[in-house]
Amino acid sequence: MKRLSLLIAAALLVAQPLLAHEGHEHGDAKKVLPNLGDTPQRLPDGVVFLPKPAQRQMGVLTLKVVEQDLPRSIELPGKVIMDPHLGGRVQAMITGRIEPAGEHGLPSAGSRVKKGDVLAWVVPAAGQIERSNQSALLAELKASRQLAEKRLHRLNELADTVPRKEIEAAESEILSLNGRIAAVGSGLSGREALVAPVAGIIAASNAVVGQVVESKELVFEIVDPDSLHIEALAYEPLELGEVASASIALGGRAVPLSFIGASRRLREQALPLLFENHAVGAGLALPLGQPVKIQVLLRSTVKGLPIPQKALVRSQANELMVWVKESPERFVPRPVRTQPFDGVQVMAADGLKPGDRVVIDGAGLINQIR
Repeated sequence: MKRLSLLIAAALLVAQPLLAHEGHEHGDAKKVLPNLGDTPQRLPDGVVFLPKPAQRQMGVLTLKVVEQDLPRSIELPGKVIMDPHLGGRVQAMITGRIEPAGEHGLPSAGSRVKKGDVLAWVVPAAGQIERSNQSALLAELKASRQLAEKRLHRLNELADTVPRKEIEAAESEILSLNGRIAAVGSGLSGREALVAPVAGIIAASNAVVGQVVESKELVFEIVDPDSLHIEALAYEPLELGEVASASIALGGRAVPLSFIGASRRLREQALPLLFENHAVGAGLALPLGQPVKIQVLLRSTVKGLPIPQKALVRSQANELMVWVKESPERFVPRPVRTQPFDGVQVMAADGLKPGDRVVIDGAGLINQIR
């Protein structure tokens, strides 16, 4: 009997540490499972235990989400286009052979040019232009220049009602005529000067020494380095009065865009919308023709929880989720449903509540812990 009492007492002493933790929650994973040590690992319920030293090594950062009144946003496809007011195209007016305009040869893409610079010459084929009466040709060109100057003067007087592109086209015509007059006056009858109509950066060059170009063929494209224009296509009905602004994601930041206006003609069953940004180097951020996704912000608002796009990861079931820090070393996976916002941030529509601390740096590394 005495021996039986000793065995029962020994069994109770062994069971006491286990019973002391019975019913406890995982507020501190190290207390619940003492054998975790300082090794990051994922627990059976999907929670990740991550000690402080490991958090510092992984660069884990969290953000406390706050509910805000945010503008409603829709995502539209778009592409980068040339600013029609500050950009320009240089086209050949005659058929001929390309020749460099100076000692440095033809300008290449990326070169900076000034308005009025002669970029290249187009030398016509033999016999294409009569050279017997050079003085008559010179007089004809000067007469054409006088008419162009009068037209430009008239357009400048009506600058408030005439589109700016018509004035710039008239200026480009005068520059081209000046180049031809200079060529004829120097005895190089019929040679055409390809003149830069605006100042800026050469975005594209289709010129090679000796290349034969046709009339109206595009030779150079010039863009303004400080002007970015983007055309978006709205395939669903959209109230234009609701459009406030837009943004695109570029290098981990949101670039704001101002709404210019919309076309009144559908293109491929979509309504074109125009946006712009005028800032130093804005036009060099994206090349012409680059497809982009635009987050169009509307005037109406909705309550939401903005979180950075980089906080989103995929679960093993390919579900969109974030990691929420519930205690100093405890991280819980939380499935979320999001809506686009500004290209860098998204709005959590479901799965989070105000005050949650969401992992914004190191979420991908936490997701790999097994």
